[in-house]
Parts: sequence; structure tokens; C-alpha cells
Amino acid sequence: MNSRLKLTLATGAAALLGTSLAAETLFWSTQARPVEETQAMREQVLSGFDGAVTFEPSDEGPWQTRLEAELSAGSGRIGVLGALHGNFAPLVDGLADLSAVDVSAVAPGFVELGRLDTDEQKYIPWMQASFVMAAHNDALEYLPEGADLMALSYDELVEWAANMHEASGSPRFGFPAGPEGLKHRFFQGYLLPSYTGSMVTEFRSEGAVEAWETFVQLWGHTNPASTNFSFMQEQLISGDAWVVFDHTARLADAFNERPDDFVAFPAPAGPAGRGFMPVLAGVAVPETAPDMDAALDLVNFLLAPETQIATLRATNFFPVIDVDLPDDMPASVQAAGAAISAMSGADDALPALLPVGLGALGGQFNQIYSDTFERIVLAGQPIADVLDDQADALRRLIDEAEAPCWAPDAASDGACPVN
Repeated sequence: MNSRLKLTLATGAAALLGTSLAAETLFWSTQARPVEETQAMREQVLSGFDGAVTFEPSDEGPWQTRLEAELSAGSGRIGVLGALHGNFAPLVDGLADLSAVDVSAVAPGFVELGRLDTDEQKYIPWMQASFVMAAHNDALEYLPEGADLMALSYDELVEWAANMHEASGSPRFGFPAGPEGLKHRFFQGYLLPSYTGSMVTEFRSEGAVEAWETFVQLWGHTNPASTNFSFMQEQLISGDAWVVFDHTARLADAFNERPDDFVAFPAPAGPAGRGFMPVLAGVAVPETAPDMDAALDLVNFLLAPETQIATLRATNFFPVIDVDLPDDMPASVQAAGAAISAMSGADDALPALLPVGLGALGGQFNQIYSDTFERIVLAGQPIADVLDDQADALRRLIDEAEAPCWAPDAASDGACPVN
């Protein structure tokens, strides 16, 4: 057989497998699906890659179906995967080990999450969104003596709120406890993990009791109209609150309209660490990637500082590494980016992920935390009694969903236990 015929046959075989000898790396992603984000990823982010790459976004269902089909067949076209942490967890056995990728610049807590409870690096953190604290500059003079704004504790936050209350004659802390507020995320990802190291298993532990006792103290210095607050940027701008907690997107208007008046900073820490809830996206490589070297090149490219900044511009997701943001970024991005970087890179950082594996029961899961808040804080019911009742409801829901534990709780073989 002559060499030309061999090449023709090889090319034909590759085509049958859905690949080619000079195939582009297919970047198959659940992220950057809106048309403008997809275009920005292609034209502003991936255009700088020294290689051929095709970015194809997909809804989560088709994304997983195609990947599972390729893994089952033992071959495919997908070179790199982009998705949220929860999308990768069910597919861990089909993901290549990326331990060769340099992740020294990535927050250690994120690196650990990317191992998916294995000894291998199953995905590389790619980009993140989160919640932060924000304050009017007028509030800073009332910080407790010796307190570091970028490394507060919950006790210091309570003292700060008390100082503002006493000095101004009105409660100045603001909290998104309104009908559309994201209060449940605060309790799930920030308060309880900071005191218990857990979102689910230690729901009614002594640490959880201490957490709610602390929040009751904070509520005593909270604007009582907070039960109507949903987007805290509005209260910052109006002056109804001087210090608040919310998602970065719900604080953006305050920073963009009056950038010199406000400062963003990390959420506080408790005895178990600085609990925070990142919306963490990562990149992985399936075992069936047609060109493993090209896939690894793309993964490394996505971690480069300039690529992380370009990705922020394209998607409004923040870098997972510490980078200096350009001066032309919106004020809200500058402020939130610094706070998120300090929070995720803190020595006591404790990432608490969005719930995984609950399916249609996710809304009921959130309601348990909201109901706990209403009973303890608004109705003044005994903390331990409420936690006992709500823990039983939480256990029934987790058992029904058959949902294994997710970070910060330790991995479980079956449904996540509620002690």
C-alpha cells in the first residue's frame, strides 16, 4: 500500500470518528450561553489562543448527554469541557487527571474542590461569581478598634453594627430578607459553614446554635425594613443601610453610580472559617479527548492572567487567580473583584457550594433555611427547638432526593446525613 493511499484511508477513518488530522479542539461548555457572551468568548477570549479551537455552548441536558455518549463509545470530538462544579460531579470517572496543570495561582480551596473527592485533579477552576459585603464610607469610622475590613469576624460585624446604631440613633445594617432577597444563600453558604464547617450535616449542632445566636444579635442592629429589602444596592444608594450583604450583581448599581462612596469587602469569618458561596465554573478534559496535548494547552491558556481578565469582560464571571484589573473596568467590577479575590484567597477560606443533586427539590431545600430564619429571628422561637424541627424536614428532603453531600460537608456514599 503506497503512502498516499495510507493517508487517504487514515483521513477517512478519522472522519468516521468525527475527528480529523487537523481538527480544532472542541470546547463544549454549559457557560457563556447567551449570544453576546458566546460571541465575546470566541472573538475576545479564545482568539488569543495559539491553536485551533471551536467554542460551542450548550444547555446542561444536551451537554451531559453528548459527553456520556462519547465516554460510552470510547471516542469522541470533545476536547475541553466547561461547566459548573455540580455538572462535573456525576461524570468524575470519565475525566482525565489534570494534575500536570500548574494551579499554584488558584485559591487552594478551589483546587481542592476540583479534585471531586479523588486523588486526581479532575477539573481546573476557571471562573467564579459570589456574594460580598459592601459599606458606605461613612460607616468605616465605626469599625471596632483593630478590626481589619478585609478580614472581619462575625463578632466584629455585630460590634460594628452596634457602633453604627448607637452613633446614628438608627440601625444601619441592611440584609436582603425581602420576598426576592437571597437570604437563604447567606445562611447556607456563609453563616452556618463559618460556625459549623457544614451546610447540611451539622445543621442543628452546637455550632449552628451559636451561629443563629450571633445572627439574632446582628438583627438587633438591622434596619427592620430589611424584610422588604431584596436588592441591597437600593438601600446603599438611599442611605437606608450603611453596611449590607448581597450578590455582586445586586450591588453593581451602587458602585457604578457613586464609585467614591462605597467599598466592597469579604464576608466575615466564624470559628470554623470564612464560609462563602462561590458559583464556581471549571474546565476539564474527558478521557476520550482526541488530542490530549491540545486540550491541556487550552486549559493552561484559560488560566493565564490576561485570559482571566478577558473572560471577565466576556462573561462577568470573576477570575479564580489574583490579578490586577485594568482601570477601564466598571467600578462595580473593580470593587467586587478585589473583595472576591481576598475572600477566596484567604487562609481561612471555606467554599460552600451551591446545592448539588436536589433536582426539583431545590426550592424546598432553600425554604427550610428561610423558614428557620423566620422562626428564630422574626418569631423569636427557641433556637434549639427550631433547629430540631427543621433538621428533621431537611433529612426527609435529602433522603427523598438521595443527594450525596457537597462541600463543605464531607463526601458521603449515600444521602447526605443530617446529625
